[in-house]
This record gives sequence, C-alpha cells and structure tokens, in this order.
Amino acid sequence: MKIMILAGDARTLLYFREEMILAMLDKGHEVIAAAPQPIGEWAGKFSFQRKGFKCLSLPQIDKTGTNPFKDILGFFSIMRVLQREKPDKIFTYQAKTIIYGTLAAWFLGIEEVYILMGGLGSILRNEKKSMIKKILQLQYKLAFKKCKKVFFQNADDYNLMLQEGLVETERVQMVKGSGVNMDKFTYTPIQDFPVFLFVGRLIRDKGVLEYIAAAKLVKKRYPEAKFQIVGYFDTNPTALSPEEFHSCLDDGLIEYLGEAADVRPFLAKSSVFVLPSYHEGIPKSVLEAMAMGRPIITTDAPGCKDTVIDGVNGFLVPVKNSEKLAEKMIWMIENKDKAMKMGQASVRICQENFEVSKVNEVLLKTMNL
Repeated sequence: MKIMILAGDARTLLYFREEMILAMLDKGHEVIAAAPQPIGEWAGKFSFQRKGFKCLSLPQIDKTGTNPFKDILGFFSIMRVLQREKPDKIFTYQAKTIIYGTLAAWFLGIEEVYILMGGLGSILRNEKKSMIKKILQLQYKLAFKKCKKVFFQNADDYNLMLQEGLVETERVQMVKGSGVNMDKFTYTPIQDFPVFLFVGRLIRDKGVLEYIAAAKLVKKRYPEAKFQIVGYFDTNPTALSPEEFHSCLDDGLIEYLGEAADVRPFLAKSSVFVLPSYHEGIPKSVLEAMAMGRPIITTDAPGCKDTVIDGVNGFLVPVKNSEKLAEKMIWMIENKDKAMKMGQASVRICQENFEVSKVNEVLLKTMNL
C-alpha cells in the first residue's frame, strides 16, 4: 500500500515523523514524504535510507503566507503530486497541507485522508472574530468533512473545534502527541545543578520572552543559576527577529546555544526543563526532557498541561506570567532533592503514556495499516 505524508515544513518530518515512517515501512508499505522545501535541504537528513521510501518537494506551498494566489498555486502543486503518485492513503498535518491536501485528494477521488491536528495556533484560539479566522474555520470544516479521521492530541483543542461546529465526533481519534523514542532519549542522571533549559522555536507563542524575563528575576537572587536556550528562528506570525531576540540577551545572563539537530547533549547537561508555551498539541520537547529524567516547568495551556502532574513531575504556571515562572524556578533551586525525584517521576509518566511505539500503534491501527 502506498502512503503519502504531506507536511507544511520538512523539519517536522525529520523531528516528529521518523518513527512513524519506519513503522509503516516495517509493515511493508511504500511511504512518500512531501514538504515545501527543496529536497536537497532535507531528504538526506533522515537517520535511515530504506527501500520503499522517497521524498518529494511541494515548492508552491507557503507555510504562513496569506496570499490567495500563492495558495492556489500550492493547491495545484499538491494536486499534481497526488495525480502522479496515486497514493492509497494520505496522512497530513499543519494548516496549509491539511486544507489543500484534503481538498485535492477529494477532487481526485482519494478517499482515505487522515488529519493530525497539532496545537490550534493563535488565530483559531483567539476569541476575537476576524475574517482570517472565519476563513480558516470554514476551510478546516470542509477538510474535516472530506477526511476519514482526525487525530487530536489534546482534549482542549478537540472540544473547541467541537463547540465551533467544525468537526463531527465520529471522525475523531485521540492520540497522545507524537510520542518519544525512549530507546533514544534515555534516562540520564542530573549532574550540574541548577541549569535551566528552553528548547523550541524562537517565537513569542513558545513563551521564550517569559523564560528570559523569569531568568533575569531568578538571577538577581541566585546569580550562580544557569539559563540556556536552544532553538531556531521561524516564519511564524509570532516569530522574533534575530535582532529582537539578541537584544533581550545583551546582558549576558542567558546563554543562546543556537539550533541543534540533536538536543540530547543539551538535555543531558540540564537539570530543569522549561517551556512556558501559550498552546501546544502535546510538546515533544517536553516529552524528550521527561524521557531523560528532567523535572518540568510548563504552563497550564492546552497540550502543555497534559505532560505534567502538578507537584509530581514538575509544575504548571499561568500563561504569560514570568513572575510565577520565576517562583517555580526558585523552588527547584531551593529543593534540589525533590526536584530530582520529580525528574524520576517524569520518566515513569513518559513510559506509561508517551512512548512512541504506543502512539504509532494507535495511528497505524486507525489507518488500517
């Protein structure tokens, strides 16, 4: 059977989908991964090269743009690829490829389309009504009607879409994020303390500014505490420019370590993982930190709160509240032994709920693979 995976960004295929692709190949299926970036930039970066697997480019897809003419070109580029490859099933995620991929499949008579919803993003979560939000809701509603199943990663996102009348209950399957490979992200005892680590795209919605503000508050009381950031600049509407980001770090209190294809060395040297995100599907960066035995400080936002039992493997703080974030950072510094136990609890919670093989089993079973 031939399965096509349509992604809005090639990075996500490498970071989120490798294990799922391998699981499909192991079952004897042919898999095609397609993303907007030129193939030369990403196809060779997979950790495997297997018969039955190939990569394609969708050059006309503009991940975050709102130009309708570019979107029309993107729609037809997907349609051409689907016409040529004739997949039996399509697995798609991220807004543009969900909407245009599902509609292109419908036009071509491809009946089995499976949609994975990550975090809903700032537009859909914004209570204010806008023309862009209305158009996006209409597009999602149409895509959901034309697909076989929609995977939601957290109940908050599902309930919001249900309340808005955008999705039908019988089309929904819950799944616990993208999972984490615990054979790859193995428990590593905490050595240096305290070292706080943020890993994520350098966008406002990830809470990076709150992390920086909280770090500066903590530094006044505990100057020996270390604060690190690993991440890359993005084209998201809430993205920070390099100039904006670096201007926040000009006092040298926080260390920017750049972008990393493999975050394990940074997690191994950290003692507490922090993600003050405004919304997520289920944040894989948190799952990776949990698998390696780190206590977590994240927000009570959708998706984030699914990873932490407050007071057991970390803490939940309000969104956009650097003062509360700093309070929990200070607690970690002042309660090292308890923080260590929280890290051990992270591993147990991860094993029980988020191991990637369990997540992929749900995905493949639902897709009849």
